[in-house]
Amino acid sequence: MRQFTHKEKLKFLLSFPVIVAALGYFVDIYDLLLFGIVRVPSLEAMGLNVDTAGTFILNAQMIGLLVGGILWGILGDKKGRLSVLFGSILVYSLANIACGFLPQLHFADKVTLYAALRFIAGVGLAGELGAGITLVSESLPKELRAIGTSLVAGFGILGAVVAQLTVAFSGSWTTAYFIGGGLGLALLVLRISVVESGIFKTVKQDKSIKRGDFLSFFTNKTRLIKYLKCISVGLPIWFCIGILVLMANQFAPEMGIKNIVPGKAIMWSYLFASMGDFSSGFISHALHSRKKAVIYMMSFTLLGVLLLLFSGPKTENMYYFYCAWIGLGTGFWAMFVTVAAEQFGTNMRSTAATTIPNMVRGAVPIMLLCFDFFKKSTTVILSAAMVGVVVFALGFYAIFTMNETHNKDMDFVE
Repeated sequence: MRQFTHKEKLKFLLSFPVIVAALGYFVDIYDLLLFGIVRVPSLEAMGLNVDTAGTFILNAQMIGLLVGGILWGILGDKKGRLSVLFGSILVYSLANIACGFLPQLHFADKVTLYAALRFIAGVGLAGELGAGITLVSESLPKELRAIGTSLVAGFGILGAVVAQLTVAFSGSWTTAYFIGGGLGLALLVLRISVVESGIFKTVKQDKSIKRGDFLSFFTNKTRLIKYLKCISVGLPIWFCIGILVLMANQFAPEMGIKNIVPGKAIMWSYLFASMGDFSSGFISHALHSRKKAVIYMMSFTLLGVLLLLFSGPKTENMYYFYCAWIGLGTGFWAMFVTVAAEQFGTNMRSTAATTIPNMVRGAVPIMLLCFDFFKKSTTVILSAAMVGVVVFALGFYAIFTMNETHNKDMDFVE
């Protein structure tokens, strides 16, 4: 294993691709979680039903992420990582600015229009993380990959905290959308100086190598199992975010809490998720294992979920405390995406690293559908627990049976 001086480490970890990827993910998370934060005030301001309309619009955004994940993933392997970084940020920035004008738009039903704009935003948001992590993974030495990607995700996740603070201080959900769109367009200018990864350039020159073939994940049994395992590892993260955090207000009555503000639940969860993401790379580096880092953090998350759901009546602040606990545990998101990028060859890496996290996000509507179905015959807490049992079982099985990728050479093709 190559040894680096402190100066060399800083040179790699503070390189332009890492900084720009971190800023990009920051804006991505800001815009991705913004609807969850302004869901209640924005829908109430337009006279719409918070629960039914809110779930419909959230599902539209998540389906957009699923569609965009496939689109940008294929494009990233066919045209290059930078084409995705430019295209995706332009799409979601313009969609967020349009959301800020919703009160003035009267040419369509507000729920349908809001859902359509969040779908478009979702399509754009899908490309940011996978392309950024792929670019950083291919630009850094293998010994520093985990730390580099954890820096990107750790800083990026703070975007959710800033989104909540923006809404709180501006006092206007429309202003928060304008700021998010403006940040994206500003980042677009900064990205002009980023260069494509050398590994991709080399593969691109070889015309015999097929790049960005999404269907190839499903035509080879070994590759399909590997792909499904990567998706399963991320499911517990978005179970926690999509149900326990974004829908936090639904748990208040059963837990004896007068009111829970989803925006605050998101803020505390993502503030500590940032710490978890910063830590995950260093934990993996110290343990010389991606798998052990994920297993430990997933176990910590599961303990937090069990305490949140079954430790009896709570106060509003106690709920936020458990959101912070769960956020810290789900900080293995950075490691999860890194592992997805490391599992597949350069000709399929962007497709894998972009589609896999968005397949996880795209599973949120299914989780919410099951959650709502179980609520008809049981309590909110038990319905969440039933969904949680399935996703955590899949997550633990996948990570225990997955190949270790620590120190794996990235210069290979499928």
